Amino acid sequence: MANKGEVLIDISNLKSVYGKGEDSIVALEDIDLVIRKGEFVVVLGPSGCGKSTLLKTIAGYIKPSIGKCLMQGEIIKGPDWHRGVVFQSSTLYPWMSVKDNVEFGPKMRDLPKKEIEEIREYFLEKVNLKGFGDKATFELSGGMKQRVALARVLANYPKVILMDEPFGALDALTRNNMQRLVRKIWKENNSTIFFITHDVDEALALATRIIVMSKRPGKIIKEFDVDFTHTLFDKDDKKIEQEDKYFKIKDEILDLINSQL
Repeated sequence: MANKGEVLIDISNLKSVYGKGEDSIVALEDIDLVIRKGEFVVVLGPSGCGKSTLLKTIAGYIKPSIGKCLMQGEIIKGPDWHRGVVFQSSTLYPWMSVKDNVEFGPKMRDLPKKEIEEIREYFLEKVNLKGFGDKATFELSGGMKQRVALARVLANYPKVILMDEPFGALDALTRNNMQRLVRKIWKENNSTIFFITHDVDEALALATRIIVMSKRPGKIIKEFDVDFTHTLFDKDDKKIEQEDKYFKIKDEILDLINSQL
């Protein structure tokens, strides 16, 4: 089951410290992680364990205190459109329409107008928002805003999509629909996704690999290769059957996380 794709992200001996002297806090320690093209990596761990710090380091918002974070062999020096980020709150530009939000990245890269329009329409259709381009973002529901945020990231064709609890604020039905949408986009586009959640079932439903982190300072305590996302895709998103394997892994993950509380 090991993914043999191209290495996109290579993190070695990563340590992340906030503050200085006596007030300093070690957020992450001894992190070694490789993310390959086509993987769907989901991170679980207790609150405050450094999951978001790890994502922000990959995004280029935070520089490692010690160690290296590379993308395709190059040191990550800052944010880059090759790594798109979707946060829990949609972070859309509220003064812009839906289509202007989606077009923002391609416009910043000075793509031709016709190409920008084609990209916009393609991804609005992908996220089931065709016909909503002229709407103001404040008119949209939480789930629709997250779909716009996803389309805005996808419009840049990033090599890695970073998602920090993107569905945490959504109701159960909308959340389930967003999971199905992201799985479909990941599969069809052969995307690479790094995804943070507190929900073990969400992790099992989406991931090809699950990483469990310890309490602060965050370390990787176990990794699980899983393929329930492929099962769900092949079964057209019907629920995972009550498999012993599913519950065995779920119980082990919950035990690991609870042992850190």
